[in-house]
Amino acid sequence: MAVQGQEIGWTSPDGLALFAKSYGPEDAALTALCIHGLTRNHQDFEPMIAAMPPRFRFIAVDVRGRGRSAYDPDPKKYAPPVYAKDMLALMDRLGLKKAALIGTSMGGLISLLMIRQAPERVAGIVLNDVGPVVEKAGIARIAAYAGKTPPVTDWESAAAAVKTLQGAVFPDMPEARWMEFARRTYRETPKGKVMPDYDPNIAASLGRVKPGPLTHFLLWRVFAASKKAPLLVLRGEMSDILGAATAEKMARRHPDARLVTVPRVGHAPLLDEPQAATAITDFLTRLEAAR
Repeated sequence: MAVQGQEIGWTSPDGLALFAKSYGPEDAALTALCIHGLTRNHQDFEPMIAAMPPRFRFIAVDVRGRGRSAYDPDPKKYAPPVYAKDMLALMDRLGLKKAALIGTSMGGLISLLMIRQAPERVAGIVLNDVGPVVEKAGIARIAAYAGKTPPVTDWESAAAAVKTLQGAVFPDMPEARWMEFARRTYRETPKGKVMPDYDPNIAASLGRVKPGPLTHFLLWRVFAASKKAPLLVLRGEMSDILGAATAEKMARRHPDARLVTVPRVGHAPLLDEPQAATAITDFLTRLEAAR
């Protein structure tokens, strides 16, 4: 199902031209800011938005270096602390004093940094398949393709490439949806070349991720900031990024958290799965009532 949105442009604190899209009524009682994973863009949330009640407003972003946002000439700025500042600048641009955050993978880490920096601006957080312990197997899998995707010749071969990379993550994906997936994650240049819709230099940030006791200790401290707002943790049943034990520990450590496992998917759920869509709708309805 296609969803229509209104384009938004804003400028990052360091001067990059960034892009987002707004879906739903501008006068909605609750706005949710949707932040994607490493190699995705704002379109990653369109299946979810199509499954949501129309009364909510969603702002889906292209993080710098992805989609229609500018590529950063300094790859060292492809980092969650920089992204978090960009998101807060977007909220300022829109006059949003407070919003719910929906973060997939990297977007979840950005969400945790945002509530740590500005807790008064966060109504609640949905963490989609990410937590303080990032499994080594998942990082290795993503590092193997991020910025290194083999060239494709047309949209059909792009859909085939996406299926090759993601088939084990979404074993029940209908055949027709692989083309939809490709259209959300690839772009066509003016010369007709089909290519991944992100700056290959974003992959350098993975080299700075060193899973281990110290990293996990620091990330648990960042996670502690989420206790200042309600939390919904979504985990793909077959995830190789967020382990079941970590997800359960997150739910235990947070005073107002719910954990929902999405069956038969890996990293990360698309969020239009019935279990995910229902959990998100219930969560946002609760936040809406609190507003």
